[in-house]
Amino acid sequence: MSRFFSEKHNSLTAYTPGEQPKNREYIKLNTNESPFAPSKGVLEAVREQAELLNLYSDPECTELNKIAASVFGVDTDRILMTNGSDEILNFAFMAFGDKYHPFAFPDITYGFYPVFAKLNGVPYKEIPLKPDFSVDVADYENIGMNIVIANPNAPTGLILSLSEVERIVVTNPDNVVIIDEAYIDFGGESAIRLTDRYDNLLVTRTFSKSYSLAGARLGFGIGAKSLIADLNTIKYSTNPYNVNRMTMAAGVAALKDNGYYMNNCKTIIENREWTSKELKKLGFTVTDSMTNFIFAKSDKIGGKELYLSLREKGVLVRHFDNPIITDYNRITVGTRAQMETLLETVKTILEKGNE
Repeated sequence: MSRFFSEKHNSLTAYTPGEQPKNREYIKLNTNESPFAPSKGVLEAVREQAELLNLYSDPECTELNKIAASVFGVDTDRILMTNGSDEILNFAFMAFGDKYHPFAFPDITYGFYPVFAKLNGVPYKEIPLKPDFSVDVADYENIGMNIVIANPNAPTGLILSLSEVERIVVTNPDNVVIIDEAYIDFGGESAIRLTDRYDNLLVTRTFSKSYSLAGARLGFGIGAKSLIADLNTIKYSTNPYNVNRMTMAAGVAALKDNGYYMNNCKTIIENREWTSKELKKLGFTVTDSMTNFIFAKSDKIGGKELYLSLREKGVLVRHFDNPIITDYNRITVGTRAQMETLLETVKTILEKGNE
């Protein structure tokens, strides 16, 4: 750290992304990417736009907003496209948080929330999950703070029902409630339709998981027109051309090919359920995940030891050092062949441990 670094960021602990190895080939089950390639329509659209990179992209994302509005059933002025959902989450902390308007979120959740809070000088409260890792809705009722909840949650995979989300929104009318739906296409019911009724609800989504566009960096938010106007003020004060033209074209094409991606989600759900059952047969405890990952632990081997053993054998999963969840590993759901390899590798590791 240089002597020029601002004191206001001295205590900032940056978010740690999942490992992206370059030294060897791995079966990557650690960063919740889709195992399926983008559709042919997406690839063609990106190639076409590559020839126009000398020109700025459309700052209003006109065509992308139009098709997204049709797919998600909202007006175009209630959508904001961003550089991944991380950007709109950061915009929300910037727009709605300050020393008088703190944020609340679970203590075990997406690791970027406390980073965004500290980065923007926003006080925050981390609320413990229940012993079964579920969110206690009562903890958030009438809390008098802005709220952000990943639903389904990460890394636990558990989800609140739409009625539970609505309870949180209704009981906090003077605060913004952000529901981060990065994984909603893998189970559960979206809260997007509630944005028609509540002007304090912002739903954020990403193209990284269910639309196979993690490398393109595209996300968006849906909320009341007034909330989106606030977030646009932040966008146009930081980076008006935040979505590049190739990513924008990829998003348009992906939504046109929506059926292809939703079928891929069904396959991932099938692979998730099959893998969860097989892990349980091996004695693992597995949460009831509604995402494209599995959260599991074994009484036969520690979480860190299993993670390191799998890594040594060419399979990457995600381990967290937080003592509350250190016995668990988060396992991205890949193809059936990848999950079969994972299970065979786990069996080998467990058998060796029993020798």
